[in-house]
Amino acid sequence: MRRVNGSAAGDGEPAAVTPVTVVVMRLHVVDHPLVAHKLTTLRDQRTDSPTFRRLADELVTLLAYEATRDVRTEQVDIETPVARTTGVKLSHPRPLVVPILRAGLGMLDGMVRLLPTAEVGFLGMIRNEETLEASTYATRMPEDLSGRQVYVLDPMLATGGTLVAAIRELIARGADDVTAVVLLAAPEGVELMERELAGTPVTVVTAAVDQHLNEHGYIVPGLGDAGDRLYGAAE
Repeated sequence: MRRVNGSAAGDGEPAAVTPVTVVVMRLHVVDHPLVAHKLTTLRDQRTDSPTFRRLADELVTLLAYEATRDVRTEQVDIETPVARTTGVKLSHPRPLVVPILRAGLGMLDGMVRLLPTAEVGFLGMIRNEETLEASTYATRMPEDLSGRQVYVLDPMLATGGTLVAAIRELIARGADDVTAVVLLAAPEGVELMERELAGTPVTVVTAAVDQHLNEHGYIVPGLGDAGDRLYGAAE
């Protein structure tokens, strides 16, 4: 005899069935010629920092178009020069864009160009190059993110530790829909996020998933250290 919600199925009364929702991380690789073209130039070691910054900015805007496909909206009545009609506007509370310092700053302009009314927070995280684990050194975000859609910006999803730590911080503050926008991802980082964030409403939007990580935790073939290529190596 099978029991559902404490009632025995087969007792002559229909059993109440509670639907079970399994949240699985969504991975969206943007397949577009312009995305591939800009990414190729970003990968090229001959590309200088000013060109790298400009192309990263343009690429983020293309990725943001896909990342915001499910942004929350509400209906609004308006008057055109010809007649009344119904359209949509972004819902409140407004989306929150959170770049992970420092490299994520290079993606901010490209994101808010598409979402100019979004609010912006900051999350400072650093990776221990020996253990490859991430730790937080600075935050500037609302304490309560209940009901907020959040877009996290980080150029590289490599080991995945930084993004996992960042998203856990956002979920702990009440965020219920998190999208990570990354230029490149490694299979190891994707697998870690799927494992560590199981049951969490997370989407990853990226231009490509590369082959693997090398022994130093860099994506192969990758594009090098995104922060150094954006801003130069800080000695």
